[in-house]
Amino acid sequence: MTQPNHAPIRELYVSPEAAETLKSDAGRMPSWDLTPRQACDLELLMNGGFFPLRGFMTQADYDGVLDDMRLSAGYLWPMPITLDVSHDFADGVEPGQDIALRDAEGVVLAIMSVTDKFSPDKSREAVQVYGADDQAHPSVHYLHHVAGPVYLGGPIKGIQPPMHYDFRGRRDSPNELRAHFRKMGWRRIVAFQTRNPLHRAHQELTFRAAREAQANLLIHPVVGMTKPGDVDHFTRVRCYEAVLDKYPHATTHLSLLNLAMRMAGPREAVWHGIIRRNHGLTHMIVGRDHAGPGKNSKGQDFYGPYAAQELFRQHQDEIGVEMVDFQHMVYVQERAQYHPESEVSAAETVLTISGTELRRRLREGLDIPEWFSFPEVVEQLRRTSPARSRQGFTVFFTGLSGSGKSTIANALLVKLMELGGRPVTLLDGDVVRKHLSSELGFSKEHRDINIKRIGYVASEITKNGGIAICAPIAPYAATRRAVRDMIEDHGAFIEVHVATSVEECERRDRKGLYALARAGKIAEFTGISDPYEVPEAPELRIQTEGYDVDYAAQQVLLKLEQMGLIGAD
Repeated sequence: MTQPNHAPIRELYVSPEAAETLKSDAGRMPSWDLTPRQACDLELLMNGGFFPLRGFMTQADYDGVLDDMRLSAGYLWPMPITLDVSHDFADGVEPGQDIALRDAEGVVLAIMSVTDKFSPDKSREAVQVYGADDQAHPSVHYLHHVAGPVYLGGPIKGIQPPMHYDFRGRRDSPNELRAHFRKMGWRRIVAFQTRNPLHRAHQELTFRAAREAQANLLIHPVVGMTKPGDVDHFTRVRCYEAVLDKYPHATTHLSLLNLAMRMAGPREAVWHGIIRRNHGLTHMIVGRDHAGPGKNSKGQDFYGPYAAQELFRQHQDEIGVEMVDFQHMVYVQERAQYHPESEVSAAETVLTISGTELRRRLREGLDIPEWFSFPEVVEQLRRTSPARSRQGFTVFFTGLSGSGKSTIANALLVKLMELGGRPVTLLDGDVVRKHLSSELGFSKEHRDINIKRIGYVASEITKNGGIAICAPIAPYAATRRAVRDMIEDHGAFIEVHVATSVEECERRDRKGLYALARAGKIAEFTGISDPYEVPEAPELRIQTEGYDVDYAAQQVLLKLEQMGLIGAD
């Protein structure tokens, strides 16, 4: 399946004339609005980045990938590329039909001829692809709580790529990169895959890799979906551009890859190798814990530190890309240089700053030494990571009806407005129901929609430096997790469990709702006929029985102060 890295690779776009016909026909087809992950996948399907795939996977290909990392035709492929849809949409589509695939604005990007419709065993997929059905893994959580329950498979006809308005001069399709290499006369090119800003350790690693491979260097960062909580790609690209002049211009190129990562460790490393082969690369840097998601629910790493290198090495010839493997790079004080940690003696002093420590220093405005990062990178990071006392955040109260959430939230609102400095908005459950969700009922589906609407508004407030206070019941853990993920892309999320007992809530109930629920006159009432999933590890748990409202609100203020979110600038 390998091709010379200068030769064009097959794309799935139809001719301009055929595209116009398909656009016209699309108006008579069922239409699916692509999720952000699906839009990334479709772009790489159409432009050849996912060669040899011709569309979203059939069940035979899906099963082969899960069991053996192979398509039904026998080709190596480690990652399921599936079009997951809702039951409602799937019920209206049968194999043999064509469907239009549209972006978030409704622009038709491709036509898919449906050949397969199947309901996957998602627990099996989690174990086979990610190593465990553990929802501490972001992609396992996505699989169970975001991805649709039905998969559609079949070939696609590409009409046009998704439109990107950002960094357009830095975005290259596989064939555009191949043409660049051809023009520059580059035959050996090593790719550096990254989803983080470039610091000095990365520069030393890439220099060494290019020297070892006797190759040119492509800095190829992912700007699609990465791990929740990662630095946003706008900031990262500004960081890359800020230090690009630290590299020799004649032998280095920066290009952005619109890939939706799965954080699948060893399998992901193999997948990244195939994608880089399709972009015309001959070598790829695979470092320690490549594409690892962090800790599992038991506090252990999901994958071994060099498991990705081991799996890549097993399949290197078939991938068609040579691995340049590196250990963790550390700064040796006595030598004033970075070296692989295996080359450092016990007598030497190793200096290091973890990602957590870097975020703390940014948050608290502390010094970040030049041995760790470039001043130009630190400047960019400080622009988007101001001191925590100036960042937006969300306080998310959850608890049973009558627990005191709204009362404490109102008291907190007043106290935060008294402090001043940032706009504060209260998103009370009843008020949101009236103004944003008046058409919704109280089924689980509708409750989830309501909470996600609250989360979206809170994320926008947080992103723009304000304070959002939310006070819904929010009974389901998965929905609260989805809201947390939405908000933590922009600022802090403080979950406050108002842990008032059902008995106390009933005693306080002035509207008689609990009595009506126990009499069967209110269906799906949280705590009576519908479950409340108690938060396992909220930032704060408040017992209200025996305490007044002012004391409860003060506990939240103390927590915010402890986290550095309020206090002296």
